[in-house]
Amino acid sequence: MSHRKFEHPRHGSLGFLPKKRAKRHCGKVKTFPKDDATAKCHLTAFMGYKAGCTHILRDVDKPGSKLHKKESCEAVTLIETPAMIVVGMVGYVKTPYGLRSLKTVWAEHLNDEVRRRFYKNWYKSKKKAFTKYAKKYEEGKAAIEKDLELIKKYCSSVRLICHTQVRKCKGLKQKKAHMLEIQVNGGDVPAKVDFGYGLFEKQVPVDAVFAKDEMIDVIGVTRGHGFEGVVTRWGVSRLPRKTHRGLRKVACIGAWHPARVPYTVARTGQNGFHHRTEINKKIYKVGKAGTDTYGAATEFDQTTKDMTPMGGFAHYGILRNDYLMIKGGVCGPKKRCVTLRRTLLAQTSRNAVEEIKLKFIDTSSKFGHGRFQSYDEKLKFYGKTK
Repeated sequence: MSHRKFEHPRHGSLGFLPKKRAKRHCGKVKTFPKDDATAKCHLTAFMGYKAGCTHILRDVDKPGSKLHKKESCEAVTLIETPAMIVVGMVGYVKTPYGLRSLKTVWAEHLNDEVRRRFYKNWYKSKKKAFTKYAKKYEEGKAAIEKDLELIKKYCSSVRLICHTQVRKCKGLKQKKAHMLEIQVNGGDVPAKVDFGYGLFEKQVPVDAVFAKDEMIDVIGVTRGHGFEGVVTRWGVSRLPRKTHRGLRKVACIGAWHPARVPYTVARTGQNGFHHRTEINKKIYKVGKAGTDTYGAATEFDQTTKDMTPMGGFAHYGILRNDYLMIKGGVCGPKKRCVTLRRTLLAQTSRNAVEEIKLKFIDTSSKFGHGRFQSYDEKLKFYGKTK
């Protein structure tokens, strides 16, 4: 066998194969947090829409660190999270092959936002979805209660079918709601069923699921870049300038035998629009619409200003609903639907337990060189115009 003269680590991770387009453009929760029967019943996930990014200033609180009591500038992402509506419940039983759904119970009234999800062409359809199912409630709820009793008796886990209120996000032109199954954790199975049934047709706000300073996981689909070559897709080195027939290539794609190209060799293909889960993202702020703390004012910067930057978030618009401010970036472009999940791990690190106190939130324009934090500041600088 041949040998190489110098060590050469491979380019690109094989842990993310196959690098293909995601089947869905919403993040799918593949693992929910471990259930704790001693806790109160609670939901474990939520959905929101990526609005855009800005930056904040804060004092770091890490005794012993060189950054302790020093000012830090950090990037944050704003995710608009209008309240979700619970419209159904699914009970799962354990089998040797994993979980299997036993019964699905739906609410009596489903609005048009979610009923659109069951049609390819809404305006040409007869709009009859769930009209027959609603008669079960008119006939005395006996069939519904029977299904609920079956779930209580046989099921090991209970998940609620929830949908977003996509029409409340004025930055989106979509009318069809996104749906998600959210696992109920805490309590025994009958308590979970009663908890879920009590939420039917009700709105669940984001602050009922997440809190400030909590560590969460973000699940979504990355920004798509189409068909790309090996240099961009895998990060391999370019060949020398004088190379015949192009230099953005892999020089040797394998030995003569075995007479196949190994899967470990970098090849061209789809780049981006991959399903990804990013863990340990810290919530810096939970914005509740209609409250005093909704805006971008802080204890140190008392300026009355909206959380939306001047001119709106680029390619999104204005925040009008509840929102989460999350440290760092979030996968996907603006307007992309992202799934937020409670952490799977016991969070004990200093980053996880640190209390965040924001000093300043930047609201200058994100389109060009933002000079002013608010329209009042701009007016004071320029004075009265004609």
